[in-house]
Amino acid sequence: MLEIIDFCLKNVLILREQEEEIIIRCHEEDEEIRGMVHRLQTDTLVLLGYQNERVHRIRLRDIYYFEAVDGKVFIYCRSSVYEVKQKLYELETLCSRLSCFRASKSTVLNIAKISMVRPAFSGRFEAVLDNGERVVISRQYVPVLKNMLGL
Repeated sequence: MLEIIDFCLKNVLILREQEEEIIIRCHEEDEEIRGMVHRLQTDTLVLLGYQNERVHRIRLRDIYYFEAVDGKVFIYCRSSVYEVKQKLYELETLCSRLSCFRASKSTVLNIAKISMVRPAFSGRFEAVLDNGERVVISRQYVPVLKNMLGL
């Protein structure tokens, strides 16, 4: 028997003082629901990046990875680099429930931007990102990557 599912979308206007929220009600959480939730979360998370004395609003979905270098933390996007005020561990905590994971002592990588992963030397892996950039994943973090990829 074919089951027909009726989706009910409601737009409810609220006062400015009230917190906005999206409620998803489903009988079963499947990959499609998780994908929708992930897209909603990554579209709404915005970080402030600093470049040439200007402040930029950067969405998580545009971030390839975070890297700590000489006591500063940087956001790497497709073709731009921004400095951020947060510490790397703060960004890791903020983004870990989404699509980011610790790839090395100095790098937090957005798994959604990985186009290919391959084994490298000494148990490490190398990730090739959508923009062609290569990032090394330390051997102690390889199991985390495999888990996220479902391997």
